[in-house]
Amino acid sequence: MTLTGGPVISEDINKASQDDLKQAELIGLPVALLVLLLSFGTLTASILPLIVGGITIVIGFGLLTFIGKEVELAIFILNIAPMVGLALSIDFSLLFINRYKEEFQKQPKTEALIVTINTAGHSILFSAVCVFIGLGSMMLIDVDIFKNVAIGGMVVIAIAVLGSLTLLPALLYILDDRIYKWRILRTDKDNSGRWRAFASMVMKRPVLITIAATAILIAGVMPVQDMKLSIPTADSLPKTFDSRIAYEKIERDFMQRNKSILYAVAERKDGWLDEAGLEQMKGLIDSFLSEKEVNEAESIFSISKLSEPQQVAAALEQPQMKAKLEPAVQPFVRGDKLLIPIHLNVEANSDAAQRLAREWSEEDWPVNIQFGGQPKFNQEIYDEIFDKIGPILAIILSSTFIILMFAFRSIIIPLKAILMNVLGLTSTFGILVWLFQGGHLGLHEMDISLILPVLVFSLVFGLSMDYEVFLISRIREYYLNTGDNTKSTVEGLASTSRVITAAALIMIVITGAFAFTGVVPVKQIGIGIALAIAIDATIIRLLLVPSLMKLLGDWNWWYPFRAKAAKKPNEHV
Repeated sequence: MTLTGGPVISEDINKASQDDLKQAELIGLPVALLVLLLSFGTLTASILPLIVGGITIVIGFGLLTFIGKEVELAIFILNIAPMVGLALSIDFSLLFINRYKEEFQKQPKTEALIVTINTAGHSILFSAVCVFIGLGSMMLIDVDIFKNVAIGGMVVIAIAVLGSLTLLPALLYILDDRIYKWRILRTDKDNSGRWRAFASMVMKRPVLITIAATAILIAGVMPVQDMKLSIPTADSLPKTFDSRIAYEKIERDFMQRNKSILYAVAERKDGWLDEAGLEQMKGLIDSFLSEKEVNEAESIFSISKLSEPQQVAAALEQPQMKAKLEPAVQPFVRGDKLLIPIHLNVEANSDAAQRLAREWSEEDWPVNIQFGGQPKFNQEIYDEIFDKIGPILAIILSSTFIILMFAFRSIIIPLKAILMNVLGLTSTFGILVWLFQGGHLGLHEMDISLILPVLVFSLVFGLSMDYEVFLISRIREYYLNTGDNTKSTVEGLASTSRVITAAALIMIVITGAFAFTGVVPVKQIGIGIALAIAIDATIIRLLLVPSLMKLLGDWNWWYPFRAKAAKKPNEHV
């Protein structure tokens, strides 16, 4: 005997999620420490981001515990909050420490920290605001899972940026030159020459590289047209779990003909058991049965084998017959309410089932009817998401544009950043469709989780601005001093590519570690974020950004709201 059903599946998902979190941490943290060691060389500097990340997660879970007393939180927060909080904290700390080490070699620690906060801290704050707005926009979707993820994400983002701009500078001030203690690797060798040579190569062939990079991204976009979204149930679990095995056995052996059930609840003030009520009941059932997606509709008529309302009405008037019909009446009629289970020959997640639920809900019936069941639940979830996706995109895109416009005093740079991010994320979704729906690279064939496109877009759109802000900030610093767009782009790329690559690699490691988990939505989200960051940090950040900077020249810095003053030498940044 094997138990399954909603409560058992939920319990197994809870257990699997907690086990997955431990496994992801065991994979992600050691690799992240290795990347930090390769970046900083010293154990002291490498541990600092992990300290900030650890404190961010602990405080985040503490705050979510209090929030959880007022709001029911989804189990996926156990995975999403640490994934986002740890990755962002380490990312921010890496960017901050790298800039601090540059400044510390030129001036005392107090001045070095002030410059670092005014430059790297400025970039961290802007990028955190972009991520915060991206996740916060999901609150518009009136579905618990989206609100939960938004709340968890916003909490850890706020703590991550607060820790990076307060705790981390304080620790660096206390450590002083001990940040170079316990050196394991020599990383002080200046390798900016290689990046400078790479940047110069890109700048010499901007048209070719722009076409090639765009072609690669468009190739990734192609499978998006075949994307199938689904609401995960038992198939969220690994195939070895008993509750999933039993659930699939029920579907295979007992639900072959009737693949889903849509429930209709009708109210009639005069009740349903007189002849007029039974006539109306028969009319409703006939309407339901006229649809090709309907196999049967359970009712008094199907159970009693009496096909005509007059026969049932006559039988109910005889006490002896009424007693015999009572078992057929009780499951369907209670006072003025009538329940009709409608068995469909299509899956609850199919377009046909959702279309039927939507059309019936909007139809003008002779009595008040409400519909329920998994097809109706799915239809309302899908409709809520698709109705709100427009406002969410408008908030994310407009707020990002405004933030970047004020950050860089430019109109063109924010527009480029938005277009490149949209292209990169769409390419990511296409690759995910190829991986999961196609069952490639050893993955089991499965639909894309409904939460994935909204979450990955809302989160990664902001995260990718992290690298955009850091890179363009350095380019702008050089441009304000030299007025030479080409040279500024080369120098900005040379001075930031190493740290951006390291930061992206850490983000990929932390989120990609969830690819080894068993809960399917978490696996898809982890791979999706890691893939999006990889595309952003390579194709977009190293190829498209510099080539487009070259092609547009001084137009990059066009800003109609002030007189052109960007070329003043030695202007304070």
